[in-house]
Amino acid sequence: MKNAFKIPIQVRFRDIDLMGHVNNAVFFSYFEMARTAFHLPHVSKTLDRDSSSFILAHAGCDYIKPIVLGTDLVLHMGTANFGTKSFQFVYSLTDAADESVVYAKGVSVQVCYDYTQNASIEIPPEFRSVLLRIQCEDQT
Repeated sequence: MKNAFKIPIQVRFRDIDLMGHVNNAVFFSYFEMARTAFHLPHVSKTLDRDSSSFILAHAGCDYIKPIVLGTDLVLHMGTANFGTKSFQFVYSLTDAADESVVYAKGVSVQVCYDYTQNASIEIPPEFRSVLLRIQCEDQT
């Protein structure tokens, strides 16, 4: 995934289900970890946290390969499909030792939101420029 924001993911014992692999719901926690890691240094500088941010409107995941305890992962996150008020994050969860091994792909739709007005807002220009830095060309 070209231009992606990347973070390492450590599979924890609590992530594993009775079948011996990472539970499907945990993938969404991994995606959330990437959004949080991206938000803290990049987004907080361009949005007034007290009044505006973005909210999650939709999330989906395609499970490609099971992940077992001891697997070191890298989560790649990029942006795609910009609207006036919304944008997508796209995710690719890969093996840290061989990033051509893909375990899952996901997508989430975020809507910019003003909490003082309780309404969606247009993506602020300075925030859009931050998001464009990790825009995916290939979305894979």
